[in-house]
Amino acid sequence: MVVQRLLPTEEAQDLLELVRGIAARELMPQASAAEEAERFPREVFRTLGETGLLSLPYPEEFGGGSQPAEVYLQVLEELGAAWSSVAVGVSVHALSCFPLVHFGSDAQRKTWLPDMLSGETLGAYCLSEAHAGSDPAAMRTKAVRHGDGYLIRGAKAWTTHAGQADFYTVMARTSDDPRRGVSCFLVPADAAGLSAAPPEHKMGLTGSTTATMHFDDVHVAADRMIGEDGQGLAIAYAALDSGRLGIAAVATGLAQAALDLAASYANEREAFGKRLIEHEGLAFLLADMAVETETARAMYLSAARLKDAGLPYGREASIAKLVATDNAMSVTTNAVQVLGGAGYTRDFPAERYMREAKVMQIFEGTNQIQRLLISRQLRR
Repeated sequence: MVVQRLLPTEEAQDLLELVRGIAARELMPQASAAEEAERFPREVFRTLGETGLLSLPYPEEFGGGSQPAEVYLQVLEELGAAWSSVAVGVSVHALSCFPLVHFGSDAQRKTWLPDMLSGETLGAYCLSEAHAGSDPAAMRTKAVRHGDGYLIRGAKAWTTHAGQADFYTVMARTSDDPRRGVSCFLVPADAAGLSAAPPEHKMGLTGSTTATMHFDDVHVAADRMIGEDGQGLAIAYAALDSGRLGIAAVATGLAQAALDLAASYANEREAFGKRLIEHEGLAFLLADMAVETETARAMYLSAARLKDAGLPYGREASIAKLVATDNAMSVTTNAVQVLGGAGYTRDFPAERYMREAKVMQIFEGTNQIQRLLISRQLRR
């Protein structure tokens, strides 16, 4: 189903049409096979970069698309409906650019942003560690002052695009200060001492490479620190607010794809002499799936409009991420149920959608962490 969208400009309408065309031609035909083979689709990201889809939320002066969050997130949703691994990758790339765009110096932005936003280079975001996932302040990776720069030592777990990226936005500890002891660095992929462990064997999003990155005395020049010394956690939390909206949009696209599949199947298959969708029990289940998908869309768009207006949106980003990913898990699970035995086979993508939805409740802050953040806001 083509989603009815209320977009702010005719340019945005044209952009969404472009994205739907790319999704139909470049993404959908190869998604299932690439996921089955656990193949990272680097060429797809080059195509998206050439068409400007990797740079949409960032300033035109640096090669970005200068699109508001309201539009950018709907692009992510369309990509998520076609191929979640790619949509997550686009969101992660935007996340990895966020610190440089918002906290970098003019010289840093002029030097590195054009390639990052043109799609010439693909980014990764290194925050989590094996023992410090939901609690980034507990990270142990260190950046020690050395000569004209720093030596980074440690390991970053659960890195999307690990071993595939051209640059890594890395949070590392520069002091023992519990509040201002972490700094942000932009590390090139060819830096000596930087390596990726073998990829994780995941339940879903198998076309997206995830692995631990090892930093064995990786030297980075002092001018590759983004923001101020000790500003890393503040940068990371600001980036995560934006990243959570990206995941909310991708999850909504995934839910829409599962709903479309289930509705199509229920309209075509018959049982007891009538179409499945004419059986009230199943029809009501599909109606609930539609409600959940529309609710998720409304939540991320509401937060996006706050962001575009320059208003605080952190709480709303947590709510959108929580609602959209929980709903995606519900909708994809019910899609398998609507297809019955067929939904449990790989003849249909329903089972893949269900596996892909699960991790969306986990990354960019687990949904338990989102509840914690929301409750803290209420406490204030």
